[in-house]
Amino acid sequence: MKPWPGRRNASTLSLRALCVLRAWPLLLLVSLLSSTALAQDKQGASGATVHRSLMLSSAAAETDFSEGSLVFIGNATVLLEFAGFRILTDPNFLHRGELAHLGYGLTTERLTNPAMSLDQLPPVDLVVLSHLHGDHFDQLVQQKLDRDLPIVTTPDAAAQLGRMGFKRLFSLGTWETLTVRKGDATLRITGMPARHGPPVLAAALPETMGSMLDFVNPGGAVTYRIYITGDTLVFDAIKDIPRRYPDVDLALLHLGGTRVLGVTVTMDAAEGVKMMRLVAPRHAVPIHYNDYDVFKSPLSDFERMVREAGLAERLTFLKHGQRYRFVQRPEQR
Repeated sequence: MKPWPGRRNASTLSLRALCVLRAWPLLLLVSLLSSTALAQDKQGASGATVHRSLMLSSAAAETDFSEGSLVFIGNATVLLEFAGFRILTDPNFLHRGELAHLGYGLTTERLTNPAMSLDQLPPVDLVVLSHLHGDHFDQLVQQKLDRDLPIVTTPDAAAQLGRMGFKRLFSLGTWETLTVRKGDATLRITGMPARHGPPVLAAALPETMGSMLDFVNPGGAVTYRIYITGDTLVFDAIKDIPRRYPDVDLALLHLGGTRVLGVTVTMDAAEGVKMMRLVAPRHAVPIHYNDYDVFKSPLSDFERMVREAGLAERLTFLKHGQRYRFVQRPEQR
């Protein structure tokens, strides 16, 4: 067989070329799974809440609920601190030029560096993982992350992580809740509807979830509510979120307009605005927007569209390493 014109070796293939090479088995798979995907499109309409619990040790005599912060490390990786909890989301610490694995032999190249390395990460209480993709839980993290660190994620990801040797895994389906206690503070983490692309293609991609984080004081009041969208498009089940969880204080929006096989599988700028209008958070921080070469919707498009929609004052745009500070709800001060 003659090589393609201009082809040097397999390592120089672009993601687009790899997609062409791998497309036929993937398309066969999604056709087989299409009936499952259509059922997923109805998720969130009903279903009982399953409660689980986790107790963390605390040296603090009394928890400070007055203010918190988050540091944007890069991609969907955020270090969140509030009410005595330190939470890491979607740990991805690859550096510029390194490849994240997406499955089916596909990879994507990192275009940026994280704000800190995995070795520089301070001690954390737990990880919230939206799904098991290489740009959210990379090969370095798989090798080096503490096997005893609690990880809250989807059932599919929990099963795979268990096979890797991780021990403290808490799987959440849609609307299922994990209650975490540390000192006199309580954190409720609830799985939110999410779908990684249009129905048929989503069936061939990893199961994903959004997360609602409610920080609760000793009196039982929610002092702050954070919604993390996860890698998703806006679809019908998202409409249930504001009905069940109104008054979102802060939303972390996974943007980027990720494209696989020419299909968009995460929110682009227009979908980000749609999500803002639907969930109506008091404030939002976009993440997951410029770190990999599969991201095709630049943050500048989102900035322009939120200005046009009159939503700009409700957004804070962070660069890698920058911190966003927030305070508890006024009625709880």
